[in-house]
Amino acid sequence: MPRVKRGNVARKRRKKILKLAKGFRGSHSKLFRTANQQVMKALRNAYRDRRKKKRDFRRLWIVRVNAAARMNGISYSQLTHKLKQSNIEINRKMLAELAVVDPAAFTKIVEVAKSA
Repeated sequence: MPRVKRGNVARKRRKKILKLAKGFRGSHSKLFRTANQQVMKALRNAYRDRRKKKRDFRRLWIVRVNAAARMNGISYSQLTHKLKQSNIEINRKMLAELAVVDPAAFTKIVEVAKSA
């Protein structure tokens, strides 16, 4: 069986991992084995947290809308129910943005929802 020279392939693989590990502290960015472990862990965390970010922002928007709604004398759940009844289709992100940036407009929306 002929000899297989893998130098180029192996070096490319290691360089790719070490490039991904750039900025890690200590041996995590210098030694291949530890760098490989840390890169795999970092990629796993990044994958998980891209999904978690969506949940976290939704929670933040709900908290903001709830706080603003309670200042207008209505709870978050009642507000969402009344918005649905009055056919006002506005998402949580925009409601939260209005609550922070333009409280007067948010109050108007709450009044329209209450009247429906």
